[in-house]
Amino acid sequence: MNDEAKHISPPTLLDVEQVKRLLPHRAPFLMIDKLSDIVSGESAVGWKAVSITEPHFAGHFPEYAVMPGVLIVEAMAQAAGALVVHTLGLQDQRRVVYFMTIDKARFRRPVHPGSLLRIPVRVLRNRGPVWRFEGKAFVGEELCAQAEYSAMLTEHSLASGPPPMPG
Repeated sequence: MNDEAKHISPPTLLDVEQVKRLLPHRAPFLMIDKLSDIVSGESAVGWKAVSITEPHFAGHFPEYAVMPGVLIVEAMAQAAGALVVHTLGLQDQRRVVYFMTIDKARFRRPVHPGSLLRIPVRVLRNRGPVWRFEGKAFVGEELCAQAEYSAMLTEHSLASGPPPMPG
């Protein structure tokens, strides 16, 4: 990890309003309710209270509601993105972050409404705007999902409008 990523000492707990200052996501796609146990530039724990009122449960599956695995990985990514933006002191900039890779994804058990997901994320490496993470998702002490993933923090801020379309 570089010195730039270590320079801020963040508080240990961020509530949903503080998380919204770090991520451009909003309901129904904001997947993190709070961020805790923050070690600047190294790790954090995201939290998600899974509710039956979330729109994906209307079709996945109506008689046996299961949180889609891809949304669990998205929650891991949002926890990691919030950690990076907080570490770099870029809150309120609504910076665009793009997935680059998702590797070693494993889904161990279904996650149902009423569950509280605990999502520890850890920085594996950082080179410029590209960050690589390990994420896990637990309900209680039971591992539900895990993955390694890379993302790039862009210079574009959604605060200034949508990014230009390629072309």
